[in-house]
Amino acid sequence: MQKTRHLALIFSGLALTALISACGGGGGNPGSCSGSAVYCGQNASGSTSPTTGNNTGTGSTSSGTYTETGITAANAVAGQCAAPRAAGAVNPFTGQLYGDKSGSLTTEKQWIRAFVNDTYLWYKDIVPQDPGLFVIGATVPYVNASDNSKTTVTLKTNLDVVETYFNSQRSVLFTSSGKPKDRFHFIYPTADWVALSTAGNSVGFGFQVALLARTPPRKAVVAYSEPLSPAGTNKLTRGAQFLSVNGVDVASGDPAVLNEGLFSPLPGKKYTFQVLDLGSTTTRTFEMTATTVTSTPVQNVRTLAAPYTNVGYLQFNDHIATSESQLIAAVNQLKAANNGAGVADLVLDLRYNGGGLLSIASELAYMIAGDAATNGKVFEKLSFNDKNPFGATDASAITPFYKLTQGFSTTRGVALPQLNLPRVFVLTGGGTCSASEAIMNGLTGVGVEVIQVGNTTCGKPYGFIPQDNCSVTYFTVQFKGVNQAGFGDYADGFVPSVKANQANLLAGCVVADDFTKQLGDSTEARLAAALQYRTNKTCGAAANAASGLTTADGSSGERDVALGRSFMRENRIYSPQTGL
Repeated sequence: MQKTRHLALIFSGLALTALISACGGGGGNPGSCSGSAVYCGQNASGSTSPTTGNNTGTGSTSSGTYTETGITAANAVAGQCAAPRAAGAVNPFTGQLYGDKSGSLTTEKQWIRAFVNDTYLWYKDIVPQDPGLFVIGATVPYVNASDNSKTTVTLKTNLDVVETYFNSQRSVLFTSSGKPKDRFHFIYPTADWVALSTAGNSVGFGFQVALLARTPPRKAVVAYSEPLSPAGTNKLTRGAQFLSVNGVDVASGDPAVLNEGLFSPLPGKKYTFQVLDLGSTTTRTFEMTATTVTSTPVQNVRTLAAPYTNVGYLQFNDHIATSESQLIAAVNQLKAANNGAGVADLVLDLRYNGGGLLSIASELAYMIAGDAATNGKVFEKLSFNDKNPFGATDASAITPFYKLTQGFSTTRGVALPQLNLPRVFVLTGGGTCSASEAIMNGLTGVGVEVIQVGNTTCGKPYGFIPQDNCSVTYFTVQFKGVNQAGFGDYADGFVPSVKANQANLLAGCVVADDFTKQLGDSTEARLAAALQYRTNKTCGAAANAASGLTTADGSSGERDVALGRSFMRENRIYSPQTGL
């Protein structure tokens, strides 16, 4: 229900902030109290949560005032499900049985309340809500995470019930800049989460949509496509404009049809697309069937054409398990370039990378900077709420710069290659989030110069350890990360600036996304600006043309283009391999 509800805002008269502000996944450790779970309702001392939690209180509901008299311990109700999984179902992250038992939506809501009260970074902000109001058939309040605006929804399924109750268990306060304090609180069916986080599998066509005009007359184009996908087969490349879906006009047609076809297609269903390819004056129409697509998170690895042959470029889209081996291959390719001389500079394109596994971010940062710059240094140190729900110690809360493979998609314990670069150019946008921001922050913390070209990042110095209960994986902010220098205050994002006089202002310049060129083309506006900056520390015409963030094709945006992507792709995930 959450996915459908948020996507309903994509093609409507409303702004599209809802789509890009929810966060979502990469890899993690969904568990349960019957296996080797990360969280099992225990605090740092090993004792279970008390029956009466320390955040009980009084809250307002649609039916009056609700007084919470106690919170049931999480481990007393974990895995007690309204619809238990089969007895032999195994958690792929732990290798242990899920161990679901017969329960009810009541026990699932009790677990949610305890889980959030125990582990949520801002648990003291939560106003208690009457769980008895959240039942199938009820119409209940719902708070939009993008702006804390309130609406109501009618609950039709078990998933609706737990998702909406979970939505009520988050902070609705604002930051000093006016942003919601928590834009990163969501659920996903565990089966979908496992498929995406382990292999990059999701149902669709393999294209990433960028929305250049969010209200009628709307404009939607391809940001990039997966090579091994229906989109790749149909040569649907960056800059192609969607004109219609199943005969419905994108500019002004029915949002329901457009949302389904472009963002949440049904598996096995055929859809007809009319598109105008970049540089073409002739439209074409073709049919694609929604299928399981395996993403290629690392693309377009290359050294640039003369006179930039000693500059490497790689497009990194997702910190998922399979990216580990692909990043290693990319760095080895760049090291071998120029007859073994390697590259003098790297342009790391993170504009569409919403994050994922923190360990992958650490590995890549190490490969960029090398051992001399990172040895013994902190990539990111995590801080939890005052209950220390995961029993973290000073040592276990530190993610180092990993110099050995962590074994996500390679053999564990193999030395990583190194570029040994003193600086890196990073291309960013509003879709650059969480673990991607951790790369930037981690490198800055050890003195590597990070030059930012593009637009302000999403601003998520927070993360979570995903937790499964009853076939649903829950994501709630549980920690904040800081770098070697102790900095982690970038809730408003990293900002490219000619005057980098604050910690979240990085040297560089604002440049709009350029959909008139392919990614990796040295004349694409953001890449061209990075190359110009490399020459004389100015971004030239590309930056001047970006005033107001007008895109290179003439479309204008309020801040940056909106990406129509899964909520699971904007996150910072603590991984099962490393633990706490």
